[in-house]
Amino acid sequence: MRNYILKTLSAEPKTRFSAKQVIKKIKVANHVDAVEMAMSDLASEGALIKVKEGKYTINPDYKAPPNRRNEVRRTDTQFTGIVDMTRSGSAYILAEGKDNDIFVSGKNLNGAMNGDKVLINSWTPRGRRKPEGKVLKVIERSSTHFLGTVRMFKNQALLMVDNAYNNIDIRIPFRDLNGADDGDKAIVKVVEWGKPGQDQFLVGKVETNLGKAESNDVEMNAILINNGFNIAFPSEVIEESEKLTDEITEADIAERRDFRKVTTITIDPDTAKDFDDALSYQKLDNGNIEIGIHIADVTHFVVPGTELDKEAFRRSTSVYLVDRVAPMLPEKISNELCSLRPNEDKFTFSAVFEFDDKFEIKREWFGKTFIHSDRRFTYEEAQEVIETGKGDFAEEVLMMNKVAHKLRKDKYKNGAISFESDEVKFELDEKGKPISVYVKERKDAHLLVEDFMLLANKGVAKYIDKKSGGVEIPFVYRVHDEPDPDRIRDFALFAKELGFDMKTDTPEQIVASFNSLAGATKENELLKMLEPLAIRTMAKAVYTTDNIGHYGLGFDFYAHFTSPIRRYADVLVHRILYANLGGVKRYNKSALEDQAIHISAQERKAMTAERESIKYKSVEFMQGKEGEEFDANISGMIDKGIFVQLKESKAEGLILFSDFKESFELSESKLKAVGLRTKRVLSMGQELRVKLIEADLHARQLDFEIVE
Repeated sequence: MRNYILKTLSAEPKTRFSAKQVIKKIKVANHVDAVEMAMSDLASEGALIKVKEGKYTINPDYKAPPNRRNEVRRTDTQFTGIVDMTRSGSAYILAEGKDNDIFVSGKNLNGAMNGDKVLINSWTPRGRRKPEGKVLKVIERSSTHFLGTVRMFKNQALLMVDNAYNNIDIRIPFRDLNGADDGDKAIVKVVEWGKPGQDQFLVGKVETNLGKAESNDVEMNAILINNGFNIAFPSEVIEESEKLTDEITEADIAERRDFRKVTTITIDPDTAKDFDDALSYQKLDNGNIEIGIHIADVTHFVVPGTELDKEAFRRSTSVYLVDRVAPMLPEKISNELCSLRPNEDKFTFSAVFEFDDKFEIKREWFGKTFIHSDRRFTYEEAQEVIETGKGDFAEEVLMMNKVAHKLRKDKYKNGAISFESDEVKFELDEKGKPISVYVKERKDAHLLVEDFMLLANKGVAKYIDKKSGGVEIPFVYRVHDEPDPDRIRDFALFAKELGFDMKTDTPEQIVASFNSLAGATKENELLKMLEPLAIRTMAKAVYTTDNIGHYGLGFDFYAHFTSPIRRYADVLVHRILYANLGGVKRYNKSALEDQAIHISAQERKAMTAERESIKYKSVEFMQGKEGEEFDANISGMIDKGIFVQLKESKAEGLILFSDFKESFELSESKLKAVGLRTKRVLSMGQELRVKLIEADLHARQLDFEIVE
């Protein structure tokens, strides 16, 4: 029985088991009291952790005495990787050379924080396939600056950091307060990180005192800084950018193909300032059409080894918060030199495709170019042309839309997944306060641009593979692995409970089932709740030099080429592609992989910051609505309660089980909870009427109660 208990709990280390659940899991007839006694004994020996009365989890650090039959065997190995924190305080390490992320409990993080590069010890417990680990040391800190609130005490001052993932306080000696007082907002630089295994208190000094600032501006900057993104560029970077010019030389003309007389347009959001892609269209003498995807040539201005390039790599991505952008490149480059503004000659790097009358690709070309955009369309303006057939460059826009439809059809035919998650947008007043919330609508104009960008990205990656001649040309690919089978099985069981059957025997069946589900959500509002869950079952797309293809898009070869103003991965792709247009140049693969790992880590941090800004604005929007009732769906479940998402605003909040008139038992799958007295069932996706109790902007949390 002891062996069975250890094996069962090791297989699901995050699950809290009762004796009754163990009996059900291993299908034995033992009495509950006997199993409970065995679990209690194992807890007293350190093999299990008693989380509450009658509930246990496996202790990943337990080592049984030699030759004991119930030993949880481990194979220890060391890896380096990036910390990806969860709100619970535990983390996953995205490790080099490991197919699966490595789980690390909070007590084993050894002072590591979100985004840090760490050395870990990893093992796979017996009976499990997924590894666990412990941080041995922090190799590189993700961030040295933090923004928070200063609190004064008798013997010291503390900075209470505003960060959902790094729940830390920083001690500030009085001499280093720089004029900051109790309640002030301040930016603090960490000067001492503490010693592993000893005092973990961080020590810092105030670099910028923001005073008693309680504004949107401070809160948004806090999100950026605490996720490791500077809100200003170093002076030397600004100085370099200001010296750059877009003057066209004879050498430029000699190396570039001239598209300035070819009809060219841009299609972007109405608020965009950096236009990094354009589309050209022309009819050829042979009756075919040629469509060019023209991308801002950032590498013409950002040269390796410069301070500009170093800072762009450090940032690796622009960060898009609700009310602002923290750009990867200074404004002189992103909004002026490299922005493909209308009626201006611009340096571009292009992927050009020739299509026959059936919209099949007959020829492709990649190279440096000049363009001169004839018209800047917003998405709304382009959509009006598509819907009415009238307006500027209607013939060109309509024909490109037809080609895009063909590309899209082929993409899904070849195995792409059609899931799309709702993108929440806010309308803000002059002070940055949200006055309305809506879900962004994606129409043909958006998809047209997206389809041609996908074509260019895929084409560039395929070109490098063909050029290699069987001897690898190291390259930075954008890859997406197949989903984890265990996650897919769990998801399929839940989908079945909601009335949707999935086939999951092969990757092809999974794709077909997901696409069928995407179609079904348009008819069944309840199934709509499955879409974000389905996306979570997927692996995360990353940058790497080891190409495994892109499962979600159904592409064997894929890279990021089309947004070098806001992604450093695209800058690397431009450099490698240009170096291999004539001859063959092989960069150092190991160095490229190190860069890819850093870029992937920065991307995850940017996504975290973007989510935090949406959460903050959602709570801010709900302030003043306490006591009002809303229609909602259950969107998640944890041990202490259920999350609900409001139908209209998509704001999400928590209802505690303790607020109900009875206790609830959460299912192992965490997809439903059953009332112990009334047997009332709460399940994922279920519709509820809820009342807002509190909108806590400091905690970025909404608390609701059910309206019975």
